[in-house]
Amino acid sequence: MIRACLEAKRYGFCNVTVNPAYVSVAAKELTGSGVKVGCVVAFPLGASTTEIKVAEALRGLQDGAEELDMVMNVGRMLSGRTDEVLSEEKAVVGAVKKLNPQAIVKVIIEACYLSEGQKREACRLAVEAGADFVKSSTGFGPAGAKVEDIRLMRETVGPRVGVKASGGIRSLKDVLEMLNAGADRVGTSDAPAIMEEIA
Repeated sequence: MIRACLEAKRYGFCNVTVNPAYVSVAAKELTGSGVKVGCVVAFPLGASTTEIKVAEALRGLQDGAEELDMVMNVGRMLSGRTDEVLSEEKAVVGAVKKLNPQAIVKVIIEACYLSEGQKREACRLAVEAGADFVKSSTGFGPAGAKVEDIRLMRETVGPRVGVKASGGIRSLKDVLEMLNAGADRVGTSDAPAIMEEIA
């Protein structure tokens, strides 16, 4: 964890996204560096109750996170219970913004499980809930970020909401493809190796 933070400081990455148990460690290591701490919420399945998602997000903020990456309840989306998906996302975003209006909330839609229509609907719900970003994948599903999904997500959310490509991004070529498709950010576990490609 500390090595990841040191690499982020070395290369000037936007943030280091960690599991909730390690937020305080990352926050301590990154203090004053300009690199933000991100915390995942209901990762990787998204199937926690709304109350647990809210509590996890708020605890992340209290421990030093400035960004929260929440996994959408994919099961509810697949079964058409979109009102419950929206209600939950509103609850999390509302609680986060009340505690820290500057905090960034991303909704991970886990695109690999969704039809094109469901991907668009998931993005629309996240925007309606007040999320700052939609994010393609956890990296734990059967497929990660795809160029066509990033393009669809960008088209759906428009220019005012961010798009983060994540999952299976391993090379500079992958990064450039995602950026060209409309991603504002790229999440990868191979960031130092990709930076070495640039060097």
